[in-house]
Amino acid sequence: QVQLVESGGGLAQPGGSLRLSCAASGFTFSSYAMSWARQAPGKGLEWVSGIYSDGSDTYYADSVKGRFTISRDNAKNTLFIWQMNNLKSDDAGVYYCNAHRTTWGIPNDYWGQGTQVVVSS
Repeated sequence: QVQLVESGGGLAQPGGSLRLSCAASGFTFSSYAMSWARQAPGKGLEWVSGIYSDGSDTYYADSVKGRFTISRDNAKNTLFIWQMNNLKSDDAGVYYCNAHRTTWGIPNDYWGQGTQVVVSS
């Protein structure tokens, strides 16, 4: 059974930090690119960052570049870690972990249930 379980969300003050984790199981973690997406209240889903399956490259939305850091540990095969620094009110929302792989042109995606981030003083 495929599972992606996010953790680490909660309340942070503006300028503060949070770390979100995504524990993966039930599939070959090292074969999938991983991403974080978020949904702010009343808004659509926004992709914010991704990392290649082997960790060789990362991508960030302009809104988080320089403040957030995405990383993964394939040796553990289960952990996907995300460091969020200098949080802003616009960073608030539900953060979702995504695993993606395309095989023979057919995309395959798994999603977690999400973890809530609140940024408030």
